[in-house]
Parts: sequence; structure tokens; C-alpha cells
Amino acid sequence: MTFKRPYSAGLAALAVGLFAATAAYAEPTVNKGDNAWMLTSTVLVLLMTIPGLALFYGGLVRSKNMLSVLAQVFYTVCVVTILWALYGYSLAFTGGSDFIGGFSKAFLKIAPEGKTILDAQVATFTADVNITELIYICFQMTFAAITPALIVGAFAERMKFAAVALFVPLWVTLIYLPIAHMVWYWAGPDAISAALKAVETAADGAAKTAATAAFETAKTAFSDDAGWIFKKGAIDFAGGTVVHINAGIAGLVGAILIGKRTGYGKDLMAPHSLTMTMIGASLLWVGWFGFNAGSNLEASGGAALAMTNSFVATAAAALAWMFAEWIIKGHPSLLGALSGAVAGLVAVTPAAGFAGPMGAIVLGLVVGVVCLFFCTVIKNALGYDDALDVFGVHCIGGIVGALGTGILVNPALGGTGVMDYTIGKIADYDFAAQMISQLWGVCTTLVWSGIGSAILYKVVDVIVGLRATVEVEREGLDITEHTERAYNM
Repeated sequence: MTFKRPYSAGLAALAVGLFAATAAYAEPTVNKGDNAWMLTSTVLVLLMTIPGLALFYGGLVRSKNMLSVLAQVFYTVCVVTILWALYGYSLAFTGGSDFIGGFSKAFLKIAPEGKTILDAQVATFTADVNITELIYICFQMTFAAITPALIVGAFAERMKFAAVALFVPLWVTLIYLPIAHMVWYWAGPDAISAALKAVETAADGAAKTAATAAFETAKTAFSDDAGWIFKKGAIDFAGGTVVHINAGIAGLVGAILIGKRTGYGKDLMAPHSLTMTMIGASLLWVGWFGFNAGSNLEASGGAALAMTNSFVATAAAALAWMFAEWIIKGHPSLLGALSGAVAGLVAVTPAAGFAGPMGAIVLGLVVGVVCLFFCTVIKNALGYDDALDVFGVHCIGGIVGALGTGILVNPALGGTGVMDYTIGKIADYDFAAQMISQLWGVCTTLVWSGIGSAILYKVVDVIVGLRATVEVEREGLDITEHTERAYNM
């Protein structure tokens, strides 16, 4: 879903083949409609975080900690935005290695040779169709911002702001950027598609031989210039691994290492404002259309499919959670419906552009029940205090979605199939191979983020300390950490 055009040896060889075939290579063009859609999608994803996620989380904590959650989420967006511009985008979305990019675009040095920053372009899923790179930078910036903001919910009401202020930059740099590079970075379709076209149109003889050689060179460059998980064949349309599993497992590790809230299991810790949570969840759903449909990078049928799936999977998951809870507890709850909706959004994220609408509905029904089970039975059995169920909704929902994507992408089930640019058509579906690829993505993310986050929590604890004192925690983080109150009584 994120690309860098190979300008060196691959294109040089490709040019030989194109000239030999007497075919001119057209410079990729920027479609203003695609640009407009991506500008809109970027704003929608920002809306997901501030105010969407902030209000969703804020309503779920006690009133004495409302502002602390808002401050942590808002700070996260601001600090990640700056880091993204300085080096984050470059490390995530340039070549370098299978695991991390380089610094060639640090400080947003993206201007093509002899041109300005306004002329910089990046590829989409369609050959020769580009979007303005600055828009793409901002779009991916919003993904980088919301991911660590999700983690905040796991240790809400007990982590010092100083610890959050240090942990977030470290986590984004050492955990998020490598995962984003490994999952999403690849060379893009233009070079390989142009080379394939040259072979198909070349005359027999020397021209055909030269074009074929250029195609093989371009194909090798295409295969080599990609992230490690991408090379494994894992598909993740909009961030099931990069965002949700990544944040969810980091949240669980943090909740365990920091420990339970004072009074957990004894004191009442009910949400102080489900009205706020309802508003936040609704804003999340609205903003998620930018998250999922925007990840198509073009205002085309793929965006329409992602939008449709984001509607139906979310509604199905909300209903599944609510009715399952109704059957088990004897009453439906608004919080259950809202939690189910978020779980549906999480699960459909990796599948949004690959599954058919009926498959997305099934995915939503499954994830609603599975996440309810993890947020109640498993959480209670293991006794960890994941305050706002970041692990139970985002990590588990992300795993269900990632594995479900490997199934639902099957054209026989209404899926789109996976495009193989080296042959110029949808590849044959192989269930076992695709599921193994999906497991590579899931397991790599769990291990990298789980172990890496544990180390970072320990480092932060040594430097500034992770947890507020019992006295501070009882009084509330709003007044003690920020000298402010959410409500004046």
C-alpha cells in the first residue's frame, strides 16, 4: 500500500527494453480527483484520533482522569507529527533494508532532481497513476499518530504523563516504523507493469529479447525492493498488523508491567460518561472511512468496496456483541454495542479492500463474539487490568481480521484476489500459502512489538518512572498531573 519508485538500475534496464521495443514510457500523472479524495481521507483519519479516540477513551475513565486521557492522546498526535516529518516517513517508506528504510527523505527532502517539493509523486495501485507525495506523507502521518494513541487506553488512570511523553517517541521510532516498513513498503507497480507491457508489444527478434531481459531485471528489482513481511506475501489493506495488533500487544504488555489500578476489583470504576464514549465511537466510525477507503489511494471502485465493507462489518460486529451480551447477561448495553462496532472496524481494516461485502458481514459477526469473550472471560481469568480493553478489542480484533483476510480474499468467497504485477493479473488463490503468509505478519508483529515494548517500558521506568503514586492515583491524574479539572462542580 506504500511505494517507492526504483529510479536506479531497475529503471535503467527497463528503459533499454522500452527503447528496443520502440515504445515510449509515459511519465506517471497525478489525478486531481485522487488527490482530492486523499486530502479528505487524511482529515478523516485525524478526526478518528482527535476528537474521536480522545472522547471515546475519555468517557470510559472516571471523571477525575478525563483530562489526563485527553492530554495523552493530544500530545501523542503532536509529537508523532513532528517526528514523522523529521525522520519517520523516511525510515518507513524508503528503501534501505527488509526491516527499516533509510534517511534519504529525512526532513521531507522529497523534491525530485531539478524540481520542487510540489512535483514529488508516489505510486498508487494502478500503474502510471500517482498522487502528490505531500498528501501521502500526511495520510501516513495520521496512521502513525493514532497507533500509539491507542496504547494509552491500556494503562489509563495510572501512568505518569512524563512516562507517556517519553514512551511514545521511543515506541514510534523503534516499534512502529519498522513494522510499517516491513508490512507496507514495496516498489510500486509502475516499473514492472511497464516492463511487462513492453514484452507484450515488442516485435520478435532482438527487440523481444531486449524487452524480456529488461522485464526480468525489473521483476527482480520489484521483488527485492520491499519490506520483509510484504515479501512473505502477507496482505494488510489498512493496518490490521501495523496499527491494531501492534498497539494492542504493546498495550497488554504495558498493563501487566505497570500493574493494576489502585482499587481494581474492589472500587467501582465505571465509565463516567457513556455519552462522550458514544460521540467518540461515532466519530471513529466516520473517520474510519478515511482510514480504510483512503488506503485504496485512488477514488475508484476499490475505495467504494472498502467503504461498503466498513459499513457492514461494523454494524454486524456491533449487533453480534450486543446480542451475545444480551443472551449472556440478560440485557443489552450501549457500551457493548459501541465496543462491538470498534471491534468490527478493527477486524475489517486489513480486509477492507480484499473481502466481498458478505464476507465482511461474516467477519463482523465473528469478531464481535470473539472480542466479547476476550474482554470478559479471558480478561477475568488472567486478571490483567487492561483498562479500556485495548488488547481485547484491537489486538484480538486485528488478529481475527488479519487471518480472516487470508480467507475472504478468495474470489470464490466474493473476494478480490491478490494482484500479481509480475504476470499482470490476479494470482491463483492458495489457501494454505496465504494463511501462512498472514501468520508471518501476525506473529512477527506480536513478537517485535511485544518484546520491544517490554524493553521500552523498562527503560522509561528507569529514567522517569512509569506509575503515579497511590496518593496521586486516588486523587486523580487531572488535578495532580495537569492542575486542571474536566468538570467544575
